[in-house]
Amino acid sequence: MLQASTRGTRGAGYSVYVVLLHDGGFPQRQGLYVGQTSRDPDWRFDQHKSGYKASGAVRRFGVQLLPDLFEHLNPLQRWESLEIEAALAEAFRHAGVDWVEGGH
Repeated sequence: MLQASTRGTRGAGYSVYVVLLHDGGFPQRQGLYVGQTSRDPDWRFDQHKSGYKASGAVRRFGVQLLPDLFEHLNPLQRWESLEIEAALAEAFRHAGVDWVEGGH
């Protein structure tokens, strides 16, 4: 399990988040989107869905946030949120998730 060294420290105002993706055209196709934000993850998810600074994958296929996969990591310093975002995406790929978006 990933751990965050800056969780809750002074200046920790960033979060990572994970969104469940589902392609309704292919019922078995599910995936994950990994992102990082200086906003509340719920608010950022709503922005994606409304099309504001949106990932196309989340706008089109985003179903819900998966807080059990990220809440234990937040809040973070910006530099660590970027590192953890990439590490989470890689961990999901390594675990066999075929469709992983974001993580950059």
